[in-house]
Amino acid sequence: MKNYNDIVVGSGVSGLSIALLLGMQGRKVLLIEKARQIGGCLSRFYKQGIPFDTGFHFTGGLNEGGMFESMLKVLGIKEMIHPLFLTRPQDSCYIFEKENYTFSVPAGGDNIKHEMQSRFPHDHAGIEEFFRRMKMVCDKTTTMDMARIALSPETTEADFVTLQQVLDELITDKLLQAMLSIYTLCYGTSPKDISFANHARAALALYESVAMVDKGGDAFIQAFKEKFKSVDVEILCNCEIVECIDATKDAIRRFVLSNGDTVEADDAVFTIHPQKVLNLLPKQFLSKAFIERIDAFQPSMGFFSIFAVIEGEMDFQAAMATVLPFADVNKFFDITYNGIPALAVARRTEQFNGKVCNIFNAFAMSHFNSVEKWQGSALHKRPADYYDFKARETEAIKARLESIYPQYVGRIKICDSSTMLTFRDYLYSPDGCAYGIKQKIGQYNLFGKLPIRNLYACGQSSVLPGVAGAMLSSFVLARALVGKDEYARFIAERLK
Repeated sequence: MKNYNDIVVGSGVSGLSIALLLGMQGRKVLLIEKARQIGGCLSRFYKQGIPFDTGFHFTGGLNEGGMFESMLKVLGIKEMIHPLFLTRPQDSCYIFEKENYTFSVPAGGDNIKHEMQSRFPHDHAGIEEFFRRMKMVCDKTTTMDMARIALSPETTEADFVTLQQVLDELITDKLLQAMLSIYTLCYGTSPKDISFANHARAALALYESVAMVDKGGDAFIQAFKEKFKSVDVEILCNCEIVECIDATKDAIRRFVLSNGDTVEADDAVFTIHPQKVLNLLPKQFLSKAFIERIDAFQPSMGFFSIFAVIEGEMDFQAAMATVLPFADVNKFFDITYNGIPALAVARRTEQFNGKVCNIFNAFAMSHFNSVEKWQGSALHKRPADYYDFKARETEAIKARLESIYPQYVGRIKICDSSTMLTFRDYLYSPDGCAYGIKQKIGQYNLFGKLPIRNLYACGQSSVLPGVAGAMLSSFVLARALVGKDEYARFIAERLK
């Protein structure tokens, strides 16, 4: 029977990060992944020889001194990640179709704030206060600062008011309110459900800088693989924990794996969906309140996605747009809404296998009820009306894209499309959502020590959603496993 200091379950960016952080402390780590390869949503897939990203498309915080950049520096993989910053106003925009209004997003938080104040002078003071409060929240959130991450996190007054309440207090123009809440689409919770504090923590880095990454999510996976060579991290794919044995409330030391092996570990860290964690834990050690808390978590939104290329010459390296049919962001999160969806568009030019690929992805906001009638079906075995649904949705999105980008009429070549069922079945997500659970105000997420004392949880459903948020949760958890003083010294040394 093999023995480890730590078992890490799930190899998305959170699992990769916590495994590497623990390995860098000289610990022996087993990283378990249910899929055939590590990476989770970071992994790319290939259609017609063209690479497409599954879940990672752009991020904030990769600027010098940004939170994401600092984490990469501590992990020792900063030099392996090459950001493609969106620096020109034409590289990023918000489009409101009903209002016939486009806002080209300048680079940098101050530039965005000043451009908004120029366009909405009657809300000048409100815009100033909105950005001031966002920065104040992030300054007070010590876990977002690598130099202070060993300190206890601080709750702010903004944790107890919603984003929508702050918008209603400060901003009179509804179009401007929609612009200031547009990044809710990057974490899947509506302005009326998310706390202003968590919105600030997720969005401020996107105001400071937005970047895609050369080679997309695969760049991160390759960087982690390279770093794993220098530490004691063993990777086991096509495998999962099926049973915890010899369990007590104080510890579970032995785990039965789906390959028939039994392994021992001092600690186990689960980076998978909270419901999947709940299903694994022995119920005799769980309180009714704990079970009800996990069962009450709601899924964030998902997407109907199309993956395409643009044929011919392009004048960009990386660009993105958010397209809203009208200026009411809350409406798109309403599960009863069945109108034209909000749309995110990512364009990227990349050299691959000696040729230039103009990759064109579009993600239409979606809820699981759109595919619920086929939820009992399996990959490649779905009924004909499901594929008819996919074809109709794909053509509708393509037509919409051609109206937004008339220069691409006749040049968009669709390579594939996916629904929330695709996401569910390929990535083992219980409900096919894009960002784990909804990060609702007043909610106590599954994070840190679990009811069984040597078991822990982190991931994008824990602290903040997305790649940067999932990685951050691993950094915060690592201090509990390593010890805050030793961890503080480790962080300080790596940031020199």
